[in-house]
Amino acid sequence: MEAPELAPIRRAFGPAALAPLLRANGIDASILVQCRSSIEETEEFLRVAAATPFVVGVVGWADLTDSAVDETLARLRGLPGGDGLVGIRHQVHDESDPDWLLREDVQRGLTAVFAQGLTYDLLVRTRELPAAIATAQAFPQARFVLDHAAKPPISEGFSREWADLLAALAACGNVWCKISGLATEANWDDWDAERLLPFVAHAAECFGEDRLIFGSDWPVCLLAGSYGAIKGALDECLTKLGPQVRDKAFGTNARRAYRLP
Repeated sequence: MEAPELAPIRRAFGPAALAPLLRANGIDASILVQCRSSIEETEEFLRVAAATPFVVGVVGWADLTDSAVDETLARLRGLPGGDGLVGIRHQVHDESDPDWLLREDVQRGLTAVFAQGLTYDLLVRTRELPAAIATAQAFPQARFVLDHAAKPPISEGFSREWADLLAALAACGNVWCKISGLATEANWDDWDAERLLPFVAHAAECFGEDRLIFGSDWPVCLLAGSYGAIKGALDECLTKLGPQVRDKAFGTNARRAYRLP
């Protein structure tokens, strides 16, 4: 039985639903990020990107443990819309092994990702941050984006363990931090910008103004609030940290992290 609280996102979402939200919130472009461990989904997303001017990049999925992952990535790059593939992601926090990223076959797969000039998105929680740190250190010339600031346990309060590990990851200068998905780590019906600010501020202190990236996490964010509510809260937090922090997080930094035009 599906959890009733997930009902708001148990439907299909497409560019036609996102376009008016972008216009209403002053957002010019968006990156489409994988939801499932599925090559077919990645292929679909590339087709969407090819047909949708405001989708300027796709972070897709490929099986890093597959010995032929380099061939898979080359094939994806050659598909219609394949030039929009900017990164790869896997739900690492769903793996039973907290050191999954450090497996020999995964590290070989990451080598293939970086050989294609792609970024790797780190989808981890506090438990997997040590492996993420070791991985970023193992590939100093590669580019990583940490999704959702490693999902701090906001509903439980400020975590010193999360904070210290985030600082250690930020010490790797090749990692950007996406400020996204925070409202859904808080109590869905009891959060605001003030509640999120300590976590955004810590990420900013660690990564600096040049390595923070705004992310809406739409449509998953609908579990906690509308696109506008999420964007407004993060806008407020980032602006409090300085207008230059806010401005870079809403564009410049993403272009650098994903090598966008």
